[in-house]
Order: sequence, then C-alpha cells, then structure tokens
Amino acid sequence: MNNQTIPVITIDGPSGAGKGTIAQMLALDLKWNILDSGALYRTLAYFMLQQNIKLKDFEENMLFIKSNFKVKFDPGTIGEPVKVIFNNDDITKKVRTEDIAKKTSDLATDPLIREFIRPCQRDFMVQPGLVADGRDMGTVIFNDAKLKIFLTASIEERAKRRQSQLKRQGSEVNMRLLLQELEERDKKDTEREHSPLIPAEDSVVIDTSNLNPEGVVKEIKTYL
Repeated sequence: MNNQTIPVITIDGPSGAGKGTIAQMLALDLKWNILDSGALYRTLAYFMLQQNIKLKDFEENMLFIKSNFKVKFDPGTIGEPVKVIFNNDDITKKVRTEDIAKKTSDLATDPLIREFIRPCQRDFMVQPGLVADGRDMGTVIFNDAKLKIFLTASIEERAKRRQSQLKRQGSEVNMRLLLQELEERDKKDTEREHSPLIPAEDSVVIDTSNLNPEGVVKEIKTYL
C-alpha cells in the first residue's frame, strides 16, 4: 500500500507543551495509531541499559539491537500515559523515570542513534492513520504529513504541568529545579546540530498556555 494514502498528523513542541496528552486524545478520538517518539528513544535507552551496551559500542551491536527492538504503543486511557509495549511486555512505568529521561537526552543528540530510530518511527505509519508526537516529526520524520501542529506554552506553565505529572506518579519535585531542567532541555533541543526543535514552515502553531486539552483538540480538528 502506498504510504502517501495514509494520513499523518504530527504534533511537535517542547517538553511540557501538552504533546502527549493531545496526541493521545486525537488518536483515541480518530481511532488512529499513535507514535510517542520520545518513548521510542526512552525504550532504546532502557534496552541498552538492560543489555549493558554503551553509546560508544552502539554501532557494533546495531544488528543485535535491531532484531530485538520491537516496540508498540497503545493510546490507553486519557489521564494515563500512553502505554509502551516492548517485546510484548508493558514497560510504561520503567521508561518514564527521570533517570531514563537523562540517558535518553544523551542518546537523542547522537546522529547514529537518530539514523537508527528514523525507519522505526516511519514503521508506525499504517492505516487508518497516525498521530505522531515528538520534536522533529513535522520537520524531519514525516515532513510530507498533511497536517503539522507545533504546540508551545510558557516555561512556567510547562513546569507546573510537569510538576503535577510527577506528583501523580508519587514524586516530590522542586519547582526551581524543574524550571532549570526545562531551560536546559530547551537549549539542548533547539541548539542541537541534528534535527533541532523548530516548527515546520507549514505547521500550525498553537499556544496551549491558557487552553485546556479539549480546546486544543477542538482547534486541531478544525484543520482536518
């Protein structure tokens, strides 16, 4: 089947802008497939940690990693994170830790890793359609997508959201540290050499600072 006939909505933006929630709500509403690209990188970091494969040894272990890297996503239920199924095991909680987030951050800037992940991401483009959430979905991975959304929000609002998300997971978080981490992550994402975080030229930019998720989804659906 020609991939061009498969509709794709890309949802890009910085950490805490609401990408995950919006992608999940859209996938459930449209009954489409979902790709959580951040979780795909996290799963790779988790697997490399499990197998004790260092970044410098990635190339020589690439064939082994490729044959064992079987990831599926389930949109799950609103309010809960998108489910990550790795080799038929639900590893959602294991990959959504701050420890894995830090390791993922190092992996995601490496060109070899990005090259490895790209075909894995495009494999999620199957009927009836795909909602792809990430940082370079509209600019690099699905630059031929019909609808590209770039979500943004003030850094204070994003930190607040991240804090309540972590609280729900049972972690206590210092707001000042969170702001600092977000600033560092933004800097890393926007200044990196490969696939920097920028809106695609033909994307629709939506500021979610003062919008609830339902409002954002409603706005996106007007472009469908």
